[in-house]
Amino acid sequence: MDTLLSIATHLWPTVTPVPSKLWALTATEVLSPIKEDRFTVEDYAKSLLTRIESRNGLVKAWQYLDRDLVMKEARALDKVPRDQRGPLHGVAIAIKDIMDTKDMPTEYGSSLYSGNRPNADASLVAIFRRARALIVGKTTTTEFIVLNSGPDTTNPHNPERTPGGSSAGSAAAVADFQVPLSFGTQTGGSVIRPASYTGTYAMKPTFNVISGGGIKVASLEFDTIGYFARTLDDLKLITGVLSVMTEEPVEEIPLKETKVGFVKSPFWPSAGPGTIAAMQKAAEILRSHGVTVEEVEFPDEFNDATTLDRMFKIVFVTNGGVSFYNDYLMDTTKTNLDPDVRAFVEGAPKYPREQVRQALDYYMALRPVFDGLAPNYSVLITPSATDEAPLGLGDMGSLCFNSVWTAAHMPVIHVPAFAGPNDMPVGLSLIARRYCDQYLLNITRILSEPLMREGIGSRNWITQKLNYHWILERKSTIGHTY
Repeated sequence: MDTLLSIATHLWPTVTPVPSKLWALTATEVLSPIKEDRFTVEDYAKSLLTRIESRNGLVKAWQYLDRDLVMKEARALDKVPRDQRGPLHGVAIAIKDIMDTKDMPTEYGSSLYSGNRPNADASLVAIFRRARALIVGKTTTTEFIVLNSGPDTTNPHNPERTPGGSSAGSAAAVADFQVPLSFGTQTGGSVIRPASYTGTYAMKPTFNVISGGGIKVASLEFDTIGYFARTLDDLKLITGVLSVMTEEPVEEIPLKETKVGFVKSPFWPSAGPGTIAAMQKAAEILRSHGVTVEEVEFPDEFNDATTLDRMFKIVFVTNGGVSFYNDYLMDTTKTNLDPDVRAFVEGAPKYPREQVRQALDYYMALRPVFDGLAPNYSVLITPSATDEAPLGLGDMGSLCFNSVWTAAHMPVIHVPAFAGPNDMPVGLSLIARRYCDQYLLNITRILSEPLMREGIGSRNWITQKLNYHWILERKSTIGHTY
């Protein structure tokens, strides 16, 4: 699939971007020029910071950003000898503000931790520092990732709409070209749903294939690290750096030999017109390319939306009650924690132990059943969200189409291929069985090509809504080099 850089290069083949527009490049596009010293990390950082400063008043994606610190780190990276440069040398990454950083505050979206300064990086952050990435700053999140409102971050495509939660800032920063990569977490739908609302790619890997050390916990059963990017190549780049395992060798599959299961799920009555149209259009596109498309029902024992919701809530609340108990005790004035956070601790004991055991056993039984269902198809496709991003910032949207896949611990990739009735992004989720993350990346690349080409696609969102002026301005950059 053509990227933004290759489109412009095709139109003006003798021209390369000037430093002021380096913020438009994807992570994959940035790597080679920096490694080959065609421009410096300092040049790149300046360009990104200019973009951030021009847009942050509207988008508000950052909880913490220190320009001087970013420039200091960029200059340090420029001094690293070529033979010591890592796999992400100089590439800018944003970190959700529930992940510890030794040189920046980590506040978990809560006034209880205002100014909190950890003395070490989260494991994930440390891995990316060793890969020589440029850690730009901390992105906004809801309080302890459990609230459905909180930060005043807006959707870059329409500031009157939410970017989704709880990884609001991480999704918005990537969608708005402020960084090419960012990290979030998903307990219910906090990676895939914001990706759908903002028109970015995102991946929620198999549960627990990435260390959660140094990250604020909401649910030990469900919390999963995920990441946002503007291309599938960039998702693959992150996955490689994280050394996410592959169950078996990944083989190329011709498009016409694929078989796709479309899963509306028991939550289909919640689907809005954008999601309904996206599912229909995706099936039509794939059929037109020779793909076998079948509708798939949830197994009978897991096909009741009310039961799925109830079991998820029991596990989430009781896990949260344990996770937030120390925070609850710290809040001696009962003024720092949001009442909804306090409700986790106060509500958890109200569930009889037998109900808790039943809920935990329910999902333990679901996982192997879904693992057995998935291999009947090249991939499963299901909604990423109920519809377009809701109006207003007080409602970050429903997690109903996400929670079962999070609880099933299965890897999910969001593909931003469609638009809703208000010309806002709508995407779909591609899902494989547990520990088939590398396979999922590969099959998503194969299937997403016709979906993106014949749908609306994130490339359209990016070039037409946010960065179209860059391509137009290329005519005036003839003769410039990196």
